[in-house]
Amino acid sequence: MSENTDVADWWRTSIIDMEPGRISLRGHPVENLIGNRGFAQMIWLMVTGEEITGQRADLFEAALVAAVDHGPQAPSIAAARMAATCGIGLQSAMATGLNMLGDVHGGAGEQAVDLYRAIEAAGLEELKVTLDSWRTQNGRFIPGFGHRFHKPVDPRAPRLLALVDEAAASGEVTGSFAKIGRAIEAHLTEERGKPVPMNIDGATAVIYAELGCPAPLARGFFGLSRSVGILAHAWEQTEQGGRNKGPTPPQYRWTFDGS
Repeated sequence: MSENTDVADWWRTSIIDMEPGRISLRGHPVENLIGNRGFAQMIWLMVTGEEITGQRADLFEAALVAAVDHGPQAPSIAAARMAATCGIGLQSAMATGLNMLGDVHGGAGEQAVDLYRAIEAAGLEELKVTLDSWRTQNGRFIPGFGHRFHKPVDPRAPRLLALVDEAAASGEVTGSFAKIGRAIEAHLTEERGKPVPMNIDGATAVIYAELGCPAPLARGFFGLSRSVGILAHAWEQTEQGGRNKGPTPPQYRWTFDGS
């Protein structure tokens, strides 16, 4: 901090510069961005400080679109809907849902990016060794593969991978992480003797890895995406009404297993 700017230097940012009558975001006057950048492009610019265009922008937007919702059984959505019946505002209901996103629900995309990069570093010929090492450190579940509901295929994954293939054919991305993802899927299917499909987390992780995202951003972008579904469900529940709705109808009771 300098002597005369100790207060101004308390917070430092390269994201926004502003004074009365002027707003600049990442060096762009806001009036030049409005109407000239899509929302997905704006998210990328704000978070990374870089422009994203063409098929790369299309891939990023596709990943955001694909993960917006997974129904009231998803913990983040269920929590937001229950919160909406408790007399709190829409933003508080959204915050309740977003706060449900953690290592298990919402974190698989970040974990999958880390796994893909570990396999890339070791080489595909070391796939089994890398997966075994991953399981030793993180448990038996391989992030981004298998789905308790969508069998034998998560309908979102093939479409996302097809878009990656198109971008790779145009030279916009390398396609190497799509190859890694498919190799994991094939290995797990052979290992278990039944289909183990890549799921939404594995497919979006392919896109984020292809775009060069640090792994934690995969989780952050998932949260942004899922917040759309959380908002939609919280608002729908607000319009439907209901008071103090819990996870099950009131005629269903819990199991008491105490003495």
